[in-house]
Amino acid sequence: MSANRYEGKPMLKFLELYVIHCLGLLSDEDKKNMEDITPYLAKMFGKKGTWVQIIAAGMDFPPRLPEMIQQVWQENQVIAKQHNVTLSPQQFAEMFVDENLGE
Repeated sequence: MSANRYEGKPMLKFLELYVIHCLGLLSDEDKKNMEDITPYLAKMFGKKGTWVQIIAAGMDFPPRLPEMIQQVWQENQVIAKQHNVTLSPQQFAEMFVDENLGE
């Protein structure tokens, strides 16, 4: 993961964390960091709720997106295993965001 990935793309990291959250694999540190910046996100999007709700509403995500993310994760885990590679949650989040949620 390169710092350049996020240069000029302020939402990219938030979207990746959203994806990892949907997998149920967000670290305690990232959970706390996102909870800490919830007021900033609320102001930025003009929405209320948890950071997850704010991002979903602000980005107009469909209600079933978390389920869809989990399904694609499971499918990609099978493919990765078939190729004897490990797909980390971060790698998956980057791929998913780039292909589906890119800014």
